[in-house]
Amino acid sequence: MYRKSLLGLAAGTLLLAGCAKNEEPAATAAAPADAGPASSHSFQPAIQADDFAEMVSTLASDAFEGRAPGSAGEERTIEYIRAQMQRIGLQPGNGDSYFQNVPMVETTVDPSSTASLTLDGKPVQLGFGTDMVVGTRSGQTSVTLEGSEVVFVGYGVDAPERDWNDYAGQDWTGKTVVMFVNDPGFHVDDESLFDGKKMTYYGRWTYKFEEAARKGASAALIVHDTAGASYGWDVVKNSWSGAQYDLPASDDPEPRLPVQGWLTAEMARTLFANAGLDLDEAYKAANRPGFKPVPLNSQLSVNLTSTVTSKESRNVIGVLPGSSRADEAVLYMAHWDHLGKHEGENGGAPVIYNGAVDNATGVAGILEIAEAFAHQEQRPERSVVFVAVTLEESGLLGSKYYVAHPTFPLDKIAGVINLDAMSVSGRSRNMVVTGFGNSELEDILKPIAQAQGRTLEGEASVQSGFYFRSDHFNFAKAGVPALYAKGGGDLLDGGVEAGRKIAEEYGANRYHQPGDVYQPEVWKLDGVVEDLDALYGVGRELAAGDRWPNWYEGNPFKAARDRMMADRQAAPAAN
Repeated sequence: MYRKSLLGLAAGTLLLAGCAKNEEPAATAAAPADAGPASSHSFQPAIQADDFAEMVSTLASDAFEGRAPGSAGEERTIEYIRAQMQRIGLQPGNGDSYFQNVPMVETTVDPSSTASLTLDGKPVQLGFGTDMVVGTRSGQTSVTLEGSEVVFVGYGVDAPERDWNDYAGQDWTGKTVVMFVNDPGFHVDDESLFDGKKMTYYGRWTYKFEEAARKGASAALIVHDTAGASYGWDVVKNSWSGAQYDLPASDDPEPRLPVQGWLTAEMARTLFANAGLDLDEAYKAANRPGFKPVPLNSQLSVNLTSTVTSKESRNVIGVLPGSSRADEAVLYMAHWDHLGKHEGENGGAPVIYNGAVDNATGVAGILEIAEAFAHQEQRPERSVVFVAVTLEESGLLGSKYYVAHPTFPLDKIAGVINLDAMSVSGRSRNMVVTGFGNSELEDILKPIAQAQGRTLEGEASVQSGFYFRSDHFNFAKAGVPALYAKGGGDLLDGGVEAGRKIAEEYGANRYHQPGDVYQPEVWKLDGVVEDLDALYGVGRELAAGDRWPNWYEGNPFKAARDRMMADRQAAPAAN
């Protein structure tokens, strides 16, 4: 998962839940290249827990080395997914290939790189991982900043429609901007600012770096706080260490900074104190309308040496062609990548980040749903596409590339269903729809969930901006309705309190850490089976009919969908 938390993880009972599929002979798992002997597991036509567990345990095994893009682990991962798609009976989804090449630029900062801030007129070296993390998206092997003026810019937001501009009145060329994560209003509990506790896209760190680049800054540093980011410093450190990835500039028009990164709260407090400012008071000042940038009486110097390599990663795409409207599609997606393996501390053995929940569960989920579709009594009228995307952990890049180079025109995709970090906490009384109230896809899911005895709810932590943190968001920005839903935290076994404890344990000990491993003795998979049944039901209804769900009125993505559909309807007349 792209730097986000989740409700997921837990305990042991396996419940088999059937779908409307013909009983056919079981299939045996195929082995990925170089990943050891073939599994003897026999897959069944129905969505069920042991099939799901088999795929998760394989994808999250040490043999896959944490599934880092561009690594040997990628080769094993994509070959395994392709083999499963072939076993299920999906056809190649990108012409005659199951793969879509995604060009990427790999940048790895050399450990000898340095960064310093002037404090009390003297340079103070910043420790990578202890005081800050920094990198470059410039594609340059050497980036040098000498004495770049450091200026505090509040939340780093320029939102004309909200009459808010933290950058107003200055030339930012060559400067370093320091800012807070999340939106104005968040840290002072002011519900009148922006969307109250609900994070907008302005609150995302990705927006903040892009906006700083648009303003002409040379560097941007975000002050970390656990509440505002919704994850701890270790997540930032782990995510920003090792190789970092971007699409080539030719495939990604968004502006890029020479230097970008994060400061720890402790280092930020020292930096602000050097300018005679109190960090707590700065939070209050940044939340006042009319905030003006504040010089921090410091300069940033950076000498970044990086290894920059042009590589390719791959999305994996399979399709079940529709029976009567094969040119129209329903699309399921999940990201296959995780953080790979990092060097151990103090010269220790490499540490593998297996990414079992995040996101071996999502990949196994779409494959189980694909199996359900492949064995329906009646073939779906629309095509059903299954896409396992790469580079989610590096900024949703695989899905961004797919949206720019779709295998089905976007105006022919009726809806997208995203599976990311599925709940393995057991059955729940609710389903959480991230971004609840966004699209008419919820109208399809609601009666399905009700038939399971469940209600739909929005995410509890609306301040965390989860809707912007997974691959469906690239489809949403393009206008295609997208659903991101999974089991909630009101568990049948233990209720809300049990769900809260499980989520907190995962966030503290496993999310983007080596502890995210397959735990057969702990996980409860009856809930994920129920979730997969529900999400399969949404796609089944959409693929069998002629509905074109849209965004609800007032949603910012609706205008793009309306234009898309109007152009599609006008195209035949124009011809």
